[in-house]
Amino acid sequence: KWGRWGNMDDGEQLDYTNESERLENANVEKATGKSMMDEDEDEGEVVVKETSWLGGMMKNLNKKINVSGQAVLEESDVKPILETLKDKLISKNVAEEVAQKIVNTVESNMVGKKLTSFTRVTTAVTKAVESALTQILSPGRNINILQEVEASRREGEPYSIVFIGCNGVGKSTNLAKVAFWLMQHGMKVMIAACDTFRSGAVEQLRTHTQRLGVELFERGYEKDPAAVAKEALKKAKESRCDVLLIDTAGRMQDNEPLMRALSKLINMNNPNLTLFVGEALVGNEAVDQLTKFNNRLIELSSQDQPHKIDGIVLTKFDTIDNKVGAALSMVYISGAPVIFVGCGQQYSDLRRLNVKQIVSVLLS
Repeated sequence: KWGRWGNMDDGEQLDYTNESERLENANVEKATGKSMMDEDEDEGEVVVKETSWLGGMMKNLNKKINVSGQAVLEESDVKPILETLKDKLISKNVAEEVAQKIVNTVESNMVGKKLTSFTRVTTAVTKAVESALTQILSPGRNINILQEVEASRREGEPYSIVFIGCNGVGKSTNLAKVAFWLMQHGMKVMIAACDTFRSGAVEQLRTHTQRLGVELFERGYEKDPAAVAKEALKKAKESRCDVLLIDTAGRMQDNEPLMRALSKLINMNNPNLTLFVGEALVGNEAVDQLTKFNNRLIELSSQDQPHKIDGIVLTKFDTIDNKVGAALSMVYISGAPVIFVGCGQQYSDLRRLNVKQIVSVLLS
């Protein structure tokens, strides 16, 4: 836990220094290890076992294979599979609209195919599902942060990323994970404490920056977050930082004053990237949060082309078992890709979203 100092022994003198001074003088354990963002997670082909629900249904299709070893799939053949597939997707937190899109894509890829064996049938279905998920999870803008940072660096400008989201979803922790990853690619990082609302927010970031060895820009509490971010951008440029990561206060999507403050911060500072941080654990509630955040940013924008949410950070992904569907729904509804997946408590516990792993879970 942040700021845990233990019990005071008898006779020990009271320490009247403030929290900031204590943290600066503390022996903070430095961050170590290597970010999992750069690990190769391609685990080969998705294998569907005969004991799975899909494998069991495929056995019926084997009866259609004729003497020559071929069968042409008809709509009536795949309909039972598609109905079951849709139910399975919904049971794993995929929104119904998204589940139907996947089913439609699979159907168009399956009907009329000539298949020769159980393996060919299951491979065709898994490939069709994988293709549908890849389309959903790869929308619109192709974001390559490292390339974009390099482009900003050549122009002599810091690349700024704002992290937004509801209370308690892990914005600060995952911001620190992103900083850790960027540093391993030789980037000079500064972190801006623009959560001037929650008590302890600045101290939490200070602990992160001490462990990471990066500079923290802060102006304390009860300040205008938009003005703090503007100052931080100026300081980051003066310090020749490559990236400025901007932390913001957690807020519920229906909190009008805080949503207006967030919109002001984004409109005033025009960040390169706005990332929505959401818990994978809460399922489709995160979809509602993301949708309302996006809509309010558009409605409150003073620009001709409103700055919407650019990407998604999914936190606590290691705690959701097989309920992976919220990720699909969030991307489909917002058009913003999942950039980072938080999967643990260490700075190294940050990954890319692996489509093959999701396909395996959905078809298991």
